[in-house]
Amino acid sequence: MEKAKVYFTDFRTIAFGDGLPTKLKKLIRRAGIGQIDMDGKFVAIKMHFGELGNISYLRPNYARAVVDVVKELGGKPFLTDCNTMYPGSRKNALEHLYCAWENGFTPLTVGCPVIIGDGLKGTDDVDVPVEGGEYVKAAKIGRAVMDADVFISLTHFKGHESTGFGGAIKNIGMGCGSRAGKTEQHSSGKAHIEQDLCRGCRKCQKECANEGLVFDEAARKMHVDSDHCVGCGRCLGACNFDAIEFNDNAANEMLNRRMAEYTKAVVSGRPNFHISLIVDVSPNCDCHGENDAPILPNIGMFASFDPLALDQACVDACLKANPMPNSQLWDNLHKPGFADWGDPFRNSTPESEWRSCLEHAEKIGLGTREYELIKL
Repeated sequence: MEKAKVYFTDFRTIAFGDGLPTKLKKLIRRAGIGQIDMDGKFVAIKMHFGELGNISYLRPNYARAVVDVVKELGGKPFLTDCNTMYPGSRKNALEHLYCAWENGFTPLTVGCPVIIGDGLKGTDDVDVPVEGGEYVKAAKIGRAVMDADVFISLTHFKGHESTGFGGAIKNIGMGCGSRAGKTEQHSSGKAHIEQDLCRGCRKCQKECANEGLVFDEAARKMHVDSDHCVGCGRCLGACNFDAIEFNDNAANEMLNRRMAEYTKAVVSGRPNFHISLIVDVSPNCDCHGENDAPILPNIGMFASFDPLALDQACVDACLKANPMPNSQLWDNLHKPGFADWGDPFRNSTPESEWRSCLEHAEKIGLGTREYELIKL
């Protein structure tokens, strides 16, 4: 496979010159986004709207820049993300939209609709085959994401407590999974019901196709039959009271490989384009209701048709960067006896791991890790 082209520009601007949104527009035009036929096509722009309390997510201004270019090309863009597996401010479409609006993502600010990809409760998904998948045969992807004719990812590249960093592959693979899809990627176990939180409404039981849920009429509580539960996660989206959990988390390597396979399911068979911004590099995911100080300096904006090459280029740039003082990374490096891994993400969170994701993505044909960096 020949090298992929990855385009790059830094965050420098000059007084009375172009602002960063305009610079982003120039970057993606130069990277070839105009080669995609968008005329009259529905264009999904996948991004993270940020958890309430977190302010390190990408500003809506960047989303507006991408939307404007898509419109210029005749496309019908919408911003999208899928509901979260865990309780928080984005676990159903209503709360998710309120969160997006509060964080600045409205049709007025971004110039297009905001659509939650897996529906009201995170159960509106489709099974998408994964060609060459070793761990996932059919990924559970939000229906609105798959209904789009063209797919674009707009990613905040930052640290992550499990996967080392959150880049394009995580934004796509994890982000486009429905609640059940996220459960499949995260968990190797089965459901558990917190009895104190269960209201006995039995809505979860209607979603179970495997007789994995048994209702105790006397106690008016639901229980899991472990012999029949297959860990599919369908019950998760049906519970309005956060009573259902999956406790047996997959190892980071397994999570990374499933994530890569979910990404391949999303992008295969249709035009796709990818953008990542290394800015406000928080040590943890934007799913947190807070954000710690950046561990690395702001580096720049990257764009490519290849999400794997894009992630590789971004992580390579981060590996060359110096740690930021007064950050989690800086503090760890200055602890007595700390083992320096030569990797800012693992040094920031030693229990995390990211290489297995990129290695598996290349193995299944998602893209290539070999790239040519073209600087603007």
